[in-house]
Amino acid sequence: MTSSRASTPPSRRKQELIVFVLLSLVLAPVLAVATVGGYGLGIWVYQMWRGPPGPPPKMPRSPGVVPQ
Repeated sequence: MTSSRASTPPSRRKQELIVFVLLSLVLAPVLAVATVGGYGLGIWVYQMWRGPPGPPPKMPRSPGVVPQ
């Protein structure tokens, strides 16, 4: 059985190496940053409409009434 390296021409191997480097060193980090940035932008826009997270607002009570 012959190995796949022996039947692959050198120009094809060089092209595959360039594509691998492009995908792993350029495209993967760009997609990761875009994903995290898009998620952060979505949360930021959501909080502009709904307000930041926090405790629920306190209910107003009449003066002089002590809760038990």
